[in-house]
Amino acid sequence: MILGMTIQAFIHTAISIVAIVAGFPVLAGLLKSQRCEGWTALFLIMSVATSLTGVVLPAATFTPAHGVAVIALLVLLFTVLAKYSFDLRGAWRPIYAIGAVISLYLNVFVLIIQLFGKVPALKALAPTQSEPPFAIVQGIALIAFVVLGYMATRKFHPRPAMMA
Repeated sequence: MILGMTIQAFIHTAISIVAIVAGFPVLAGLLKSQRCEGWTALFLIMSVATSLTGVVLPAATFTPAHGVAVIALLVLLFTVLAKYSFDLRGAWRPIYAIGAVISLYLNVFVLIIQLFGKVPALKALAPTQSEPPFAIVQGIALIAFVVLGYMATRKFHPRPAMMA
């Protein structure tokens, strides 16, 4: 046990934090029409790893967390294809931008759930996560990511990648 978590849960949490931290420079790059290749690769790899490790965490039944992981993997499939197979050409540019923002949002969505479930002060505010403070925070996050996703899709027009 590490910090009260199983080794699997600790690794999953660490990967998730790296994905979120790497996701914000990617989002900033989208808003500035920059590719941010290193951050993007790290973000996508860690986001896929987050979802895969989330699916294999021990659980008695299929949970909403598993559902989020499956949705995230589907979004990431199209995001990775748009970036690395179709080099952001044509309709693949907005698919990539939207997919990257949705992927980051899903990571933040789960982070908020975990924070309200594990941080005593937040748990006291929303012990069942159906109380207004939890809904307000999730609502603000959703609205922020919808706005950022719209802006990213409109602003992200990077130059084509240089051929080696």
